[in-house]
Amino acid sequence: MHERHSPAVEDYAKAIYTLQEQAEGPVTTTALAERLGVSAASASGMVRRFGEIGLAEHEPYKGVELTDAGRAVALEVIRHHRLIELLLADLGVPWDRVHDEAEVLEHHISEELEAVIAARLGDPTHDPHGDPIPAADLTLDERPTVSLDQLQPGEGGRFVRVSDADPEMLRYLTGLGLAPGEMLELLRREPFEGPLIVGFGGQEHPLGVALGRAMRIEAAK
Repeated sequence: MHERHSPAVEDYAKAIYTLQEQAEGPVTTTALAERLGVSAASASGMVRRFGEIGLAEHEPYKGVELTDAGRAVALEVIRHHRLIELLLADLGVPWDRVHDEAEVLEHHISEELEAVIAARLGDPTHDPHGDPIPAADLTLDERPTVSLDQLQPGEGGRFVRVSDADPEMLRYLTGLGLAPGEMLELLRREPFEGPLIVGFGGQEHPLGVALGRAMRIEAAK
C-alpha cells in the first residue's frame, strides 16, 4: 500500500518527475512554475514543503530533484493517470479527450480500484498515446526513442508514442490515420523551417515541425 498525498502534492511530484526526465537532472522552480501554471513563489513554497516531508532535495541555484519517496509518489499517480486513460479509451472516449479526464480522476481512485482496472485491461504496459504504464511495483520500462524531427532523411522506425498535451495534434493524427505502432520514414525536410515529409501507409504526408517534436520513434535497427 502506497502512502497517498493531496492532489497538489501529486501534481507537483508528477511535474518534477516529467521535467527531471526531460532535463536529465535538477529542475528549476521557474520551469516547474511554467509547467503547472503557477507563480514562482507558489512553486518555491511547494519545493520547500517537499524538502520538509522528504519527497525532494533542493539546492539553491541548481534546482530540485525527487527523492526515492518522491519518485514513488510521481510514478503512482502516473500509473493511475495512464490506466484511466486506457480505460476511458476502451470505453470509447476519443484519445484526444482522455488526458483531461484522467487529470481529474487520477487523484481519486483507490489502490483496490487501480488493481481492478489493471486486471480488467489485462495488465497493460502502454496507454493510448503509447506512454509506458508503471507496473504495480512502480518500475517503468522506458525504451530508447527519438523524436521524429531528430531523424535524418532516409531514416525511419516505429511510431511508438506522442505527447498528449495538445488535443488538436491528436485529432490531426487521427485524421491522417496515424497511430502508435505505425512504421514510418522521414523522406525529406522542406527548407526554411518547412514541414517534415513523412512516408507511411504507401503515401507521403507533410507534418509540422512542432508535431514532429511531439512524436517519438523507436528507430529501426
